[in-house]
Amino acid sequence: MAEFKTTEKVVGVNGNLMTVEFTDRVMQNEVAFARVGDAKLKCEVIRVRGNRADLQVFESTNGLKVGDEVEFTGELLSVELGPGLLTQVYDGLQNPLNLLAEKSGFFLQRGVYLRALDRERVWEFTPTAAAGDKVRAGDAIGWVPEGIVKHRIMVPFAWKGEWTLREVKPAGEWKIDDVMAVAVNEQGESRNITMTQFWPVKIPITDYAEKLLPEKTLITQQRSIDTFFPVAVGGTFCTPGPFGAGKTVLQHAISQHAEADVVIIAACGERAGEVVEILREFPELEDPRTGQPLMNRSIIICNTSSMPVAAREASVYTAVTLAEYYRQMGLNTLLLADSTSRWAQALREMSGRLEEIPGEEAFPAYLESLIAGFYERAGLVKLRTGETGSVTIGGAVSPAGGNFEEPVTQATLKVVGAFLGLSRERSDARRYPAIHPLESWSKYHSVVPLEELDFARRILRQGSEVNQMMKVIGEEGTSLDDFLVYLKSEFLDYVYLQQNTFDAVDGATSAERQRYMFDRIYKVLAGSFTLPDKDTARRYFLELRQLFMDWNYLPFNSEEFKKQEAGIEAKIAERSTVNA
Repeated sequence: MAEFKTTEKVVGVNGNLMTVEFTDRVMQNEVAFARVGDAKLKCEVIRVRGNRADLQVFESTNGLKVGDEVEFTGELLSVELGPGLLTQVYDGLQNPLNLLAEKSGFFLQRGVYLRALDRERVWEFTPTAAAGDKVRAGDAIGWVPEGIVKHRIMVPFAWKGEWTLREVKPAGEWKIDDVMAVAVNEQGESRNITMTQFWPVKIPITDYAEKLLPEKTLITQQRSIDTFFPVAVGGTFCTPGPFGAGKTVLQHAISQHAEADVVIIAACGERAGEVVEILREFPELEDPRTGQPLMNRSIIICNTSSMPVAAREASVYTAVTLAEYYRQMGLNTLLLADSTSRWAQALREMSGRLEEIPGEEAFPAYLESLIAGFYERAGLVKLRTGETGSVTIGGAVSPAGGNFEEPVTQATLKVVGAFLGLSRERSDARRYPAIHPLESWSKYHSVVPLEELDFARRILRQGSEVNQMMKVIGEEGTSLDDFLVYLKSEFLDYVYLQQNTFDAVDGATSAERQRYMFDRIYKVLAGSFTLPDKDTARRYFLELRQLFMDWNYLPFNSEEFKKQEAGIEAKIAERSTVNA
């Protein structure tokens, strides 16, 4: 625990907001501890006015009263960075929940804070720098194996200027608190480098050469995403949707199959039942890369809706700081925050207690800038070594009643690069993933040619219009040409947009297979067919649809796959008027 700088007195308590009158200096985002009996409750300065500071308390404030002591640390709210983060489940303050449960039992005690990393674990260190080398903040002096990741031991990000290594530990087994190197700066100041360092969660890590424009598609192996609403490596996206629309299943599918090196899940304020589902199911997911549990390259930050609201904000920033840390190793990290709506609700509650002028729906007026600041920490960067690393951020939004016009969704849409809107209508119809094909959009590059994609989107839009018209005037009032457009849009929806996440083959479609399949589907969408009446057309497209759907479940380029494709080609040739 941190050394205490000053001790001050509480002059007001309002829920989890505490006001302290101070005589010495305090700073924004400084950490303090409020004494309640034998417990010390962690809190953070969120506003300073004159000689009074308002602090948000990360624990229940029961028993806290005017006159109680508050000990200021002089340090910002920070996380510990080092080997051993992967496979961990933390709360928003980076307490390992497994160890907390062992210490406190089923009901977590107030004022219990544990070190984030195992101090006794031994790591196999391999040096990559030597005495006499010149280094700067973020430069690696060696690495240790952490699962499939080469975890770099780096010069602390907070160090300024150039340093000369005086000594570096040889290869061997060391603990994270052992001194791995000693460095001296130009002023002759000597500092030790261990395997760990601390970094303030609300300050982005910027020890890189250049921030690049995200252009490369992040392959998630979800057809509707990679083809129609792609996400870029280092980009941002959001998945708003009502309760029960399949956000959690989609999140698991993206985590499991996306081409990312490290996955971080931030469960910030979700209901306890949903968080339990994540904690039970996520460790069981198999990593397709290694065949080992996906948890081996993942971190879960967990704060349920029953925990104090202030901790939700901390959990979001803790998660993105860990993502930036692994990005500094030249890795591609994927951060999935579920859900940013609960984080915004915590901001609204704290804003109300601060008696700030409310914005729309009582959210703070600065909601948009906070959400933008969070998503702006995503990005593709070029490190000083010439390597690239990235943080891709996907935020789930839970608008009340699925209303996408509410402030959190609208503020998110202004800053993200892709919008994957989940639809109640599609989930009720069991069309999963329930991403609405007409309301969703993306600014990034698809895995298929743009001209073909635009044509397919036009078919979907026209098919939807015909479907709405048929609900009013009936099928008999629709021309055969319009009916064919409707059948083609339904064909595209069933055979491509829908995907069985729980099937070993259909659950993950490679970019190569997506391009191959879409080329065949495009020929059907653009093709002309001899279909004399609606009944013949309906029967033909139902049969063709089933052939394609069966094709989805066959391993790519297997004998069965090629045999099924031959059957599809023969079926198309039956009615085609043009040699596709």
